Amino acid sequence: MPILNVKVSGQKSTATTKAIHELLLDLTHRILGKKKEVTAIAIDYVDPECWMVGGKLLSEQGKNSFYFDIKVTDETNTKNEKARYINEAFDGFERILGNLHEESYIYVQDVRAATYGYGGKTQEYRYHR
Repeated sequence: MPILNVKVSGQKSTATTKAIHELLLDLTHRILGKKKEVTAIAIDYVDPECWMVGGKLLSEQGKNSFYFDIKVTDETNTKNEKARYINEAFDGFERILGNLHEESYIYVQDVRAATYGYGGKTQEYRYHR
């Protein structure tokens, strides 16, 4: 039941939104083992004139970038799974956006089951039921 919050440089595009959604849904299911039907992905676009890396605008550098975080229940994924997920996500964004700035970030956030949930129930509650 992960939630992914994505920021991507560039102008809003339905094609890009769909490509990012397909990439992240696949990786989140295939590598992290999360159910597709309870995976939520929110994508925001940031104008390259408003995104700086190393003190320079992305537009000045001719680069693209992204950031996303994903919240997963603590102790449900191994270090190796998370490392593979980060690597394949970076490669996927490179294919989608092209000319990707190395300082594009992915944060897999492990959250406690007692403090995380959906539908009014925590993951801890679901585990015990």
